[in-house]
Amino acid sequence: MARSQILSATALLAIVMAAPASAQSVNAGNRSFSQTTPFAAETIAEFDTPWAIAFLPDGRMLVTEKPGSLFLVDQQGGKLEIGNAPDVAASGQNGLLDVAVSPDYAQTGAVYLTYVEPGDSGSRLALARARLDDTAGRLEDLAVIWRQTPAGGRGQPGGIIAFAPDGEHLFLTVGDRMEPSSAQDPQQARGKVIRLELDGSVPDDNPGADQSGVPAVTWTTGHRNPYGLAFAPDGDLWMHEMAPRGGDEFNRIVSGENYGWPEVSNGREYSGAPIPDHETRPEFAAPAVYWTPVIAPAGLTFYEGSMFPEWYGSALIGALKSMALVRVEIGQGDAADEAERWDMGARIRDVAVAPDGAVWVIEDADPGRLRRLTPAE
Repeated sequence: MARSQILSATALLAIVMAAPASAQSVNAGNRSFSQTTPFAAETIAEFDTPWAIAFLPDGRMLVTEKPGSLFLVDQQGGKLEIGNAPDVAASGQNGLLDVAVSPDYAQTGAVYLTYVEPGDSGSRLALARARLDDTAGRLEDLAVIWRQTPAGGRGQPGGIIAFAPDGEHLFLTVGDRMEPSSAQDPQQARGKVIRLELDGSVPDDNPGADQSGVPAVTWTTGHRNPYGLAFAPDGDLWMHEMAPRGGDEFNRIVSGENYGWPEVSNGREYSGAPIPDHETRPEFAAPAVYWTPVIAPAGLTFYEGSMFPEWYGSALIGALKSMALVRVEIGQGDAADEAERWDMGARIRDVAVAPDGAVWVIEDADPGRLRRLTPAE
């Protein structure tokens, strides 16, 4: 058939039906809360503006507080403050951020922390590695293995850690620090996902490994305010990020892709000024799911436990603005869609799954509750 010929309605339908799911970008912003809640929520402990949860293999967890404290917490709510935590620049969105347990923890006792550190040339996001001495209740051999270059910026630090399924590489989100143009600058770490060896060195198979500085560690580009990063059971890496006024995104992260911020967004500036939509710039990767109105996503995990078998493979996302826990089902390729949303009555900052399959959430408040979710009777 010549290109100038008009396709029949049947042919057009066939093409649409054959199009891959990744061609679709789903707006889940107008979804309502689920009418029933399949879990009971028990308050276990309270913290001062908690930010992140990370489980140890034995079921205890590490919890960070944004002002700078780190706690070891047992399943009954017993809290031990861990000494030798790093000094942080705590204000607004900045402070002590993520904590992650190394894949080789059983051998090394290594844990990783992200935080915004003070400096004469401005604050910067830092990634540190230390050995947890849970008997003495302190961090040993704390060392920064990566710093945001150049320093400076305001809020929106990112700072979320994810380990590759092979246990040999570390991924880290870096926000634009409220300097949008930096997200498209290859010499600035802001607005990027970076990939490192566990010791902070450059993997030789990174897209820019033959370069130096920021390009050598850059995995993807064009991000705004990413507070969720996790691997799905099939090995794909997913991330969500906050947009300005509408357009929060949930993206499958693919090496070398540019996700468009600030050139495109499915939202608008806070002033109401328009931003070109993703569909106007096909060279940028579009989100699998976006939210207008926003949910302000924070925290991300994929469910692989046994307590909620119907959730297996789903993404669980905390929501600050909508005060919710959101479940997103993952399809083939880039396909994803919100399946359920539960009213939590509080801003949910992080969500994690314990070894026994229970889901734990923390609230962005002072006091912010640490809550355990188990199947409703």
